[in-house]
Amino acid sequence: MATFNYTVDTSPMAEELSSVSRHVNATTGAVVAMQSAVVIAEDKAAEHVCNNVNKGFYSLIRSQISQKMAKLQSEVDSHLMELVQQRNALLSIKNRMQRDYNMISSRYIKLFNGININLKNRVYELDKPTIDFAVKEVDKISNRTKYLTATIPITQLESLSASQKILVSNIKQRGSNVINSMRNFLLEMYKQKQLTDKILINESRSNEITKSFIPIVIYECNRDKSDNKSVEIIVSNLELSNVSKSLIKNNVFEKLPQMKWSSTVTPDQEIRSEFSKLISSSSKSQRVKDLAMKLFQSNNFQTI
Repeated sequence: MATFNYTVDTSPMAEELSSVSRHVNATTGAVVAMQSAVVIAEDKAAEHVCNNVNKGFYSLIRSQISQKMAKLQSEVDSHLMELVQQRNALLSIKNRMQRDYNMISSRYIKLFNGININLKNRVYELDKPTIDFAVKEVDKISNRTKYLTATIPITQLESLSASQKILVSNIKQRGSNVINSMRNFLLEMYKQKQLTDKILINESRSNEITKSFIPIVIYECNRDKSDNKSVEIIVSNLELSNVSKSLIKNNVFEKLPQMKWSSTVTPDQEIRSEFSKLISSSSKSQRVKDLAMKLFQSNNFQTI
């Protein structure tokens, strides 16, 4: 087999590769310089953008805060003006109420002073002997040294004895008046005590069995459309326990069939007066009050 040997000169290729290597190194340096420049430019651009973003953000927040402050300031000013107006209105109301109070108080002071004087005169007339004794006689007794002055004993014996008899008779007369006043006072006190004993309840008799009259109300009403009538009993809540109320209601329910009812055209005057008071003190409208009074006047009820 034939063998061929060739000798190739690589010097030109090596030279070219050496030049390529120099160009590659130059390109590498340029790329590194460009990369450094790009990094610096990106850093500057990022700093610029961040500064602008921060400035815009703070400007936005500041503008929003300024708008809110302006809005709130306007609201505060409006509320302040309203409060000032209300204060002025309240001061005017206060002044008017003070004038009204002074006028009404002066009017009622005159009225009550007149009533006090009238009542004082009536009280004096109710127990005139005692008042006369306390007001007039006591002052005279306290000033008896002025009223019972002795005569200077420089006259004759007959005139001296006569003046002494006159003074003694004067003392006896005044003593008799005082005794009569005390007697009348004690007699009136005794009469008042007897009257009070008749009116008041003696505590020593609290355990005894006594008869008491308790008012009750029995009424019949329809609570539904089936026309089923139901009877209700109302007992007073004053001085009655629940057991007493239950006993009274049960006793009335047992005797209800035996009770005889009679129709009454006009109600009693006390019932009319009490119903009128309830209507007057009610907080309902005037139309409801008039209708209730009309129903009360046109109603026919029965009593036992």
